[in-house]
Amino acid sequence: MNAESVSCERSRLEGGRQLRGGNKINNNENPLVTVITSTFNAALHLPNAARSIREQTYHHVEWIVIDGGSKDETLDVLRQNEGVIDYWISEPDHGIYDAWNKGLRLARGEWICFLGADDQFMPDAIESMLDVVNESPEPLDLVSGKVQLYTGTVQRRTIGKPWTWEKFRKYMCVAHVGAMHNAAFFKRYGPFDSTFRIAGDYELLLRAGPSLKAGFVNKVLVRMEMGGISNQDTAVFRETFRARLKHGATTRFAGAVGAAWARFKWYVRRLIGY
Repeated sequence: MNAESVSCERSRLEGGRQLRGGNKINNNENPLVTVITSTFNAALHLPNAARSIREQTYHHVEWIVIDGGSKDETLDVLRQNEGVIDYWISEPDHGIYDAWNKGLRLARGEWICFLGADDQFMPDAIESMLDVVNESPEPLDLVSGKVQLYTGTVQRRTIGKPWTWEKFRKYMCVAHVGAMHNAAFFKRYGPFDSTFRIAGDYELLLRAGPSLKAGFVNKVLVRMEMGGISNQDTAVFRETFRARLKHGATTRFAGAVGAAWARFKWYVRRLIGY
C-alpha cells in the first residue's frame, strides 16, 4: 500500500450499529424511516439532535450521519451516540448536498428525512408524518410540517405551509427541515444536484412540478437553529431563481423581480432581528 492509500484510509472513519450487525429492514406494518444528517464541526449541537431521535414516539428509525471530516469533538459525539446512530462515516465531502447524496445511497428506509446537526425533532414528529401518509387516499411523495426557528433560546418565527404549486413555483413555501420524502421519489427524479450550495432541496422538489403529491402536518415538527447558510447568504435568492428557470416555473424577468423582492424582505428581517 502506497503513502497516498494510507492517507486516504486514515481520512475515512466509520461506525454505528450496522457495523455490529444491527441492520433494520422495512415491513408492512412499520415502514422504516431513514433520517440523514450532514455534520461538520457540530459537536456543540449534535447531542441535541441525537436526543430528539432517541425520544421519537415512532421507533423504527434508521439514523445515518455523514460527517465532512470534522476537526472538533464531533467524532467523539458520534461514538458516544452509537446506540442511536445506525451508521456514520467521516471523510471530506463537497458540501451538504454531496453529503446527503452519500446518505441516500446508504439509506434503506421507505421514507427519508433530512435533519440538520443543530436541529431537533419534536417527540412525535415522525409518527405525525406517518399518520398523514396512512390517512392519505393517494400515495404521497412528501410530508412536511411547521418548523420553529430559534437563535439560542430566543424564539424567532415559525415557517412551513401546505404545498400548492401556485405557491411553490414562486418560493419554497414548505419547510424542508425534517420533512419526509418517499424513497421512490429519488428513484424517479434522481438525487440532489450538488452544483447548488443552498437551494438544492427546492430544486429537487421542483422536478415534479404540479404533479407533486404532498401532505402537511399542521403543527411544529422541528426546532431549527438559525444561522445556517440559507439564513446568512443572499446567494439563496440567485440559486432559487436558477432553479425556477431550470424547471420553467418562472420567466427570466418575473423571476428576477421576485428574487429582488425576496432579497429586500430578507434584509428587512435581519434589520429588525426577525
